Amino acid sequence: MRILKFPPSRRVWIFDLDNTLHDARPHIFPSMHAQMNDYLMRHFGLDQEGANELRRFFWQRYGTTLRGVVRHYGHDPKHFLRETHQFADLASMVVREHALDHALARLAGRKLVFSNAPLHYVEQIVRALGVARHFDAVYAIESTRYRPKPSLQGFQVLLRAHNLDPHRCALIDDMPENLRAAKRLGMSTVWVSGEARRAPFADLRVKSVTELPRLVFRHSH
Repeated sequence: MRILKFPPSRRVWIFDLDNTLHDARPHIFPSMHAQMNDYLMRHFGLDQEGANELRRFFWQRYGTTLRGVVRHYGHDPKHFLRETHQFADLASMVVREHALDHALARLAGRKLVFSNAPLHYVEQIVRALGVARHFDAVYAIESTRYRPKPSLQGFQVLLRAHNLDPHRCALIDDMPENLRAAKRLGMSTVWVSGEARRAPFADLRVKSVTELPRLVFRHSH
């Protein structure tokens, strides 16, 4: 990885949130998808099947349902995010790894969170994980002017804000299209995935972020 050519103090680790720092699949994503389907049914007169199909289409094409709703229908992004990210007790839905805090402490360099979710949600999850102390900044979809990953504009907003050389940065993410965009900018890439297939967009593949410090140490020597 290109980032390993730099001393640890000059490295910048940029972490995705959902399905990277925690597992959103068991509880959070099903609730979020149901809320988005309800939004699409209310505003576009769709049935459950039609709403589910439209949500998946937007997510596959644009990386977020929000981008499709705004681009094709002109909806207010703040309203959409407010309506589709409501959780009575979000902290209780978080599936965490107990070793995460220790792993982040062992990983030398600056650390940022870069998520396509809204800020209130990102901040709640980071607090629930108990890892806020490790991160210099949190970037949510509002931070990118609603141009989320894999849009290059969102990455460039983050890089400019911190005056970062992309060659000193690594994106840790579960989504291949986000990693492809990061690689185009010159970043190193770490794919969080249990898949065994070859991945030209990934410099490293880990099943869990907790594996990263050990692998970085091994590849640095």
